[in-house]
Amino acid sequence: MSELSAIQDGLAQGEFFLAYLPICSLTSNRCLGAEALIRWRRGSTVLLPGAFLPQIADTPLAGFLTYWVIETVGRELGGWLRAHPDSRIHLNVPPAILGRGGVAYAITQAGLRDVAHQLVLEVTEQDIPDKLGIQALRWAGRYGIHVALDDVGVADENLAVFSRVHVDILKIDKSLVDQLRDEEELPHWLKALSALLPVTQLQVIVEGVEQEGQVTKLKAAGIELAQGFYFSPPLSAEAFEVFARSRQP
Repeated sequence: MSELSAIQDGLAQGEFFLAYLPICSLTSNRCLGAEALIRWRRGSTVLLPGAFLPQIADTPLAGFLTYWVIETVGRELGGWLRAHPDSRIHLNVPPAILGRGGVAYAITQAGLRDVAHQLVLEVTEQDIPDKLGIQALRWAGRYGIHVALDDVGVADENLAVFSRVHVDILKIDKSLVDQLRDEEELPHWLKALSALLPVTQLQVIVEGVEQEGQVTKLKAAGIELAQGFYFSPPLSAEAFEVFARSRQP
C-alpha cells in the first residue's frame, strides 16, 4: 500500500485526530487560544505531521486533510470560540490550496463563518503561495480572518514579504527562543523585535517556550504571547477547554 493510500484509509478509519497547543499571555497568564495540530494514530504509534505531510504536499490529499482539520475544529471547538470571543484558533494551511476557494468553503461548511474573525491561517515565508493564494490571503483579511507568518527565524530579517502578503501575526521560531539564556543579555533579534513592536500593528507569538528565564526575557522585551511546554503540551479538545478555564482571571 502506498503512503497516499494509507493516509486515505487512515482518514476513512478515523485514525487522525487534532491536538491543541495553547497560546498564553505572558502578562496576564490567560490562555487566549491554541494552534490546531494534526496527529495520526497508526497502530500503536502516534505520528507527528513531519512524518506524513511532506508525502502529500502538492497532491489533492493536502487540501482534503486541511478541510478535515477545519471541519474537526468546527465540531470540537466551535462552541468554545463563540463562548470566548477574544480567543483564536490557528490553522496551518498548505499554500498550494489557497486561492482555490476551498478554505473559505470549508470554513462555511464547518459552521465557522460567524467566528471566522477568530481563526488564524498560518503560512511560512518559504511557502508564500502563488498569485491566487496571495489574493486569498487578502480576501481573508477583508473577512476578518487573521494571517500569521510562521517559523520566522534569523533569515527572515528582510521583511519584504509584508509588501506582498497581508500579515497580522509573526510567529517566532523555537530556534531563536533557544538562544535566550539567563546569563546573557538580550540577543540582537529580540532587541530588534522589541524596537519594532511600538511602531507596528503586528502581533508576535513566540514558539517553543520551555523555561522561566525565557519568559522573563520575552516579557522584558514587550512580547505578549507565547506557546510551548512551559505552559502546556498539545491537548485534546476537552483537556484544552479545561486548561483554558484554569487560565481565566
